[in-house]
Amino acid sequence: MGGLHQGHARLISAAVRAESSTGSVLVSTYINPLQFGVDEDFDRYPRTFEEDCALTDQAGASALWCPDERQVYPYGSGEGWRLQAPASLTAHLCGPWRSGHFDGVVTVVMRLLGLVRPSQLWLGEKDWQQLTILRHLVKDFGLSVKVRGCPTVRESDGLAASSRNRYLSDAERTVASAFSSALSSAARDLSQGSVDEASRHAALHQQLRRAGLEVEYVETVDPVTLQPAPPGRSIRLLAAAVRCGATRLIDHDFIMTRSPIVAIDGPAGAGKSTVTRAFAERMGLLYLDTGAMYRAVTWWVQRNGADPSSASAVEALLDGLEVDLSPLRDGVQTVRVNGRDITEAIRDPEVTGSVSLVAAHPCVRALLTQQQQRLGVRGGLVAEGRDIGTAVFPDADVKVFLTATPEERARRRAKDLEARGHAVPELSELEAQIVERDRLDSTREVAPLVQADDATELITDGMSIEAVIDALEDLFRFRVAEEVWPTPEG
Repeated sequence: MGGLHQGHARLISAAVRAESSTGSVLVSTYINPLQFGVDEDFDRYPRTFEEDCALTDQAGASALWCPDERQVYPYGSGEGWRLQAPASLTAHLCGPWRSGHFDGVVTVVMRLLGLVRPSQLWLGEKDWQQLTILRHLVKDFGLSVKVRGCPTVRESDGLAASSRNRYLSDAERTVASAFSSALSSAARDLSQGSVDEASRHAALHQQLRRAGLEVEYVETVDPVTLQPAPPGRSIRLLAAAVRCGATRLIDHDFIMTRSPIVAIDGPAGAGKSTVTRAFAERMGLLYLDTGAMYRAVTWWVQRNGADPSSASAVEALLDGLEVDLSPLRDGVQTVRVNGRDITEAIRDPEVTGSVSLVAAHPCVRALLTQQQQRLGVRGGLVAEGRDIGTAVFPDADVKVFLTATPEERARRRAKDLEARGHAVPELSELEAQIVERDRLDSTREVAPLVQADDATELITDGMSIEAVIDALEDLFRFRVAEEVWPTPEG
């Protein structure tokens, strides 16, 4: 809304870097009257056009657009269409304190998107509630724009950069500097699990009041739903609003008991391995190919001439068995069994044909699940398989059920076989094999293939690999902020 500062400059620069070879970056500034309530600061909100132009130019934007009210609201801001933000997303945090504010936000952003039709919308993470509401807006209306978040930028004393900071006198600035440090300390204590949440909230209230700040709220919520989050959640948002003199300030920190875990489940042939591997590299996550681990055990069973359908025969081969996955290197993950590289061998059609039989044995699942969960203690990984979100990592932060129709999967399987130099059956035969494998995987007694209740289904028919990865990144960023898990550069 104008009054641009270094937080905006960082946001613009990030967009410029991302769009350097593909497009232009437009910055819009418009002081939206619908975002201000009665007795709020619409009349005195910073109007610094010349300074905004200079900052925008220095940050590398292609243009600065400053529409007037008639361009944004042809019939005036008091008339015409208005959107209403969902009550569930405004029931907590700033919603109860700023009635109608988020209705004004979604209305003006929808109007701006309609006027500009950008491919990407860049927003700061400083107002996480606003960012989350706008992500829901884009998702719920099926808009094609991609929402990108940028970490909160802080000034030298730790205060989150804000246009309203310029309201603070020198004395008030000293008082306000206690806000972010107190919030960060509370988040750290809650992340370590050393204190009870209610008592830590109360202590934070008291600390802020002692510093001379008037507390509006201190809340811990789920980053996606913005509803109160149960203590067991590994990533939660601790947010607060205070008044320092006449100036309202907001800030937040994340409570994290471990780094994020992404669980990607789905049937065979849905392309999970390909996109999960690429997604892991993009986001800097460890790639845990559980399917490769089951293939490795299947290869071991066949290597030893055992019957893959015999639980006793398979179990006899598991003592001392070690399956090792190396970190990704140039998109390739090496798979070893007892130190032997079998990366290519496990993709043989004979192995593929027996994986479901071997994976169905409780002894195999118990061995590999234990190994996988041990890797997940610290988090920071993405795993794909059949029961990752239901059995291996039921507390995963992001769960996706990635699938495609049997016809699409048969086509993909045929291309893969051809590329590997194997004989390619008729598509109808491949499709029948896929349908039968789905039946076996979904009806087995031990950890059947089912979609977790809290997983998002992603049907990939007609989607490019890049489009699927983009969709996974969007789901990831709904919950995991750039400020706590930055996307690797390059």
